Amino acid sequence: MLDLVRDLVYNVLKGVPRLPQKVNIHEAKTHFSKLIARVNNGEEIIIAKGGTPVARLVPMKEYTAERVPGTGKGKITMTPDFDDPLPESIMKEFEK
Repeated sequence: MLDLVRDLVYNVLKGVPRLPQKVNIHEAKTHFSKLIARVNNGEEIIIAKGGTPVARLVPMKEYTAERVPGTGKGKITMTPDFDDPLPESIMKEFEK
């Protein structure tokens, strides 16, 4: 309990980022909703199996814009010899 208070006072209030908390798989399954709520508040959670990290819960970043097909049309061109074999001098560089 004292570690939590010290963490809040000395780190969070001073803007020091918190280290991710590690939880085991059973605890993650049991308290999944609570973990999601913590992640939603910006916290990162490491899920471990037998003490070894196997997954990371992190907040989702919102996407700024959806990709629209065709917006680059006419901006990219390829020469007629695009897929011709490379010159021998360049091929030798790949063989080194």
